[in-house]
Amino acid sequence: MEEYFRKEAAQGRFPVFVRFFLSDAQNQAKALWEALEGRLPSVSKPAVSIVEQPPLDGSRIAALVQTSAEKPKFLFHSLRLTEEEAAGQDSYTQSRLLFAKYLEIIRPLGLELKTHCVRTWIYVRDIDSNYAGLVQARNDVFAEEGLSHDTHYIASTGIGGATEGRAAVVAIDFLTRPDIREPDKTYLKALTHLSPTHDYGVAFERGVRLSDGRVFISGTASIDSRGQVLYEGDVLAQAERLLENISVLLGEGGATLEMVPYFVVYLRDISDYSLVDGYMQQRFPKVPRIILEARVCRPSWLIEMECEIPPRVCL
Repeated sequence: MEEYFRKEAAQGRFPVFVRFFLSDAQNQAKALWEALEGRLPSVSKPAVSIVEQPPLDGSRIAALVQTSAEKPKFLFHSLRLTEEEAAGQDSYTQSRLLFAKYLEIIRPLGLELKTHCVRTWIYVRDIDSNYAGLVQARNDVFAEEGLSHDTHYIASTGIGGATEGRAAVVAIDFLTRPDIREPDKTYLKALTHLSPTHDYGVAFERGVRLSDGRVFISGTASIDSRGQVLYEGDVLAQAERLLENISVLLGEGGATLEMVPYFVVYLRDISDYSLVDGYMQQRFPKVPRIILEARVCRPSWLIEMECEIPPRVCL
């Protein structure tokens, strides 16, 4: 990674964000933080996120790095609960605590969740058991902060994942754009292919396009316009459908699948790795990808993907 930083610096680009994916956060996170000490470029002070989502190529650690020649316009907050904060608290309470932490950070800056938060990543340990509490907490916080299906929600991925905290069952990464105004955002729906999320009781946007051309696509699965899971038990058919869904979402944002610079792929079952890796290699041979073990919020969804389009590359 340091070698990559040097090559990017020679082109005038510096890292602004790094997310590390670990196979065993409880045993690896401390060592990773120690290894990073003094080794990330101070000129750009990149934001760092660490999550346990085992890379399915067999490695213990992988990193998603974003570099830029410009000073980032975003604030990134990777919020985690301490053992003391999380102990004895269910997923609802932990989620409320994390949103409260975020609001305590942005409010003194004159920012609000409704307008300035443009993307979240929510990681839920044992998602089959703890997702409902997260959903209810997010619904309640959004209602309190003026977000609803009559206004808008926030682009998001809610996925299985863990941190080094043994008691923590929820962790959240927030991406904030301090200079954004509501007219600068276009929410992507793809209603010919996807149902509104509030139809099945959850509160997030399928995607969002910002006025600079950046597009964020939320975690997307094999779902139809009625909110039903398609192709149960067939991971490749689900992959095909979710990419069709992403393609329609991107189209609403003035982009195409051919513009996607990388894919993050989440698999429920590690035995599907070789099938999905081969499929992605055949369909997108030149596009980087990372395939992770992470359960999707519905047990019958075998696969989920997310992506984004950098600014100023849309049609």
